[in-house]
Amino acid sequence: MRDEYDIKKLNPRKNPYAARLKKQVTINLNVETVDYFKDMSEKNGVPYQTLINLYLADCVENKRKLNMAWS
Repeated sequence: MRDEYDIKKLNPRKNPYAARLKKQVTINLNVETVDYFKDMSEKNGVPYQTLINLYLADCVENKRKLNMAWS
């Protein structure tokens, strides 16, 4: 391996996977919510965290708004 590389001669290109990067977060979910997605994951053969991510991504894509009214 060379001791030095000429960075200017490299062909810089964008990461093709940059749009698909994920960020790890920690959230607290209701037991019922987790159980719901775990049940769906067993029926569909998809990990439950992936299902949660797909559901949230669908909400973002379709610009769904939460409609809450406090009584």
